[in-house]
Amino acid sequence: MRVTTSAPADADAVESFWRSLRYFSIYRLSIALLFLVAALVFGDTVSLGTQDAWLFDRVAGVYLLLAIVFLAALLRRPRRFNLQLSVQVAVDIAALTLMMYASGGQKSGIAILLLVVVAGAALVGQGRMTLFYAALASVAMLLEESWRALTRDADPADFVRTGIISIAFFGTAIIARLLAQRLVANETLARERGRQLNDQLRISERIIRDMDGGVLVVEGDGRLRLFNPRAEVLLDARLSNGDELATLSRGLADRYRVWSAQPVETVEMLRQEGGRLLRVRYLPSVEFAGHALIYLEDMERVQSQAQQMKLAALGRLTANMAHEIRNPLAAISHAAELLAEEDTDPLHQRLAGIIHDNTRRLNRLVTEVLELGRRDRAQPETLRWRTFLSGFLEELALHDASAGRRVRVGQGDVELCFDRGHLYRVLWNLLGNALRHASAADGAVRLEARTGAMGSGVELHIIDDGPGVDEALRNQVFEPFFTTHGAGTGLGLYIARELCEASGAHLELLDEEPGAHFCITAEGLACR
Repeated sequence: MRVTTSAPADADAVESFWRSLRYFSIYRLSIALLFLVAALVFGDTVSLGTQDAWLFDRVAGVYLLLAIVFLAALLRRPRRFNLQLSVQVAVDIAALTLMMYASGGQKSGIAILLLVVVAGAALVGQGRMTLFYAALASVAMLLEESWRALTRDADPADFVRTGIISIAFFGTAIIARLLAQRLVANETLARERGRQLNDQLRISERIIRDMDGGVLVVEGDGRLRLFNPRAEVLLDARLSNGDELATLSRGLADRYRVWSAQPVETVEMLRQEGGRLLRVRYLPSVEFAGHALIYLEDMERVQSQAQQMKLAALGRLTANMAHEIRNPLAAISHAAELLAEEDTDPLHQRLAGIIHDNTRRLNRLVTEVLELGRRDRAQPETLRWRTFLSGFLEELALHDASAGRRVRVGQGDVELCFDRGHLYRVLWNLLGNALRHASAADGAVRLEARTGAMGSGVELHIIDDGPGVDEALRNQVFEPFFTTHGAGTGLGLYIARELCEASGAHLELLDEEPGAHFCITAEGLACR
């Protein structure tokens, strides 16, 4: 992978460059302080300022002062990176050259510090400025040596040594620059890989947290190391890192202890003390640095999903069969009517009536079964509740004259996203049941529209004053072909719930007495 680097902007250099420049400034401050202390304390005992002590002391003092200013500027206002670096390097070269001249030239060893300055500038700086710093140091060395040759006795070989040092400046600058490029590329790559790793970790944590199954990471001694929220739900316990598995589930701990003796991938069923059936999958700890990975899956949910798939397949099959049955059923009904009209025998009239009544009942059953095939063709739209309800109640009153006085509509008005035909069918089933079981009093059935508890949805309530639903039957009212009415098909509430789900809504029977209380929870936003 190739990573290209660019010079940091003057106004906003990356933090790594500013950090390197701060270290460079601390080094400058240390050298300036060392020179000043050495000159003032040790005096002639060191070979510093031997040629011009006054110049050396003054330059060392000014150099220390400027080093403090540079460091303070970096800490207070880190702006214009290249300009600050260039000024600092220029001051370094000027000060060290003057102190080298005051100490007798390159023989004093200060020229080595110029080499450090060039190398440091090449590592900290960017672009072609590194060669400029090397050239600036070389020019300063040549000027110092030339001035020495003009004003003092100088050995011609000193120019050769100066040339060698100047070549070393350029070599050091180039090598340091190449190293700096490699370091910057590696740092950029490491930073990018770190971001990718953090993103991957966040994604993995989100996936694990939202998994339908529980995940447990267990240490070799049976202590919990990691888990996801679903595991707490399946184990019905409040988990925390470091808990012993035995305190959470005695059965799971015993099975884990047995499995640990031969750690191979194993899948088994486990019945919890609360009655929940779990599918437990163990993964060998060798693959996870001494930790075992345990997956928990709620088999009741799996079985429920399988049951839903079976019911969906059965519904499609039944709908197809019902469609095929409808035509011969209509022919039978029509033939029975013709027989009743042509044959005046009372016995034949009675038999024809029985045939006609049963064909009507079968036709009603076929019609309701066909409704199941229409649940996947929902076309939700934004409906105004009171506007829709006014037309619906007018049609309901044509079939049941008492509906006009027995059904009372609340004052609330909402907008909901629902398929118009599905909502009509759902209300027809629910109000039909409510009117059948409610009393004959005015307002025996109530329709109320409310805003959802979280403020993001709407709730439609259908409440009657009848005897309600027996507690033993509450879990069966939405099952297909379950009915307590002799002439019913047992598909009304089942179809109502299926049609609600097709429009993204939810139908439930609330635990409120007296009477039955059904609630439809639907989206309250405009349909997209």
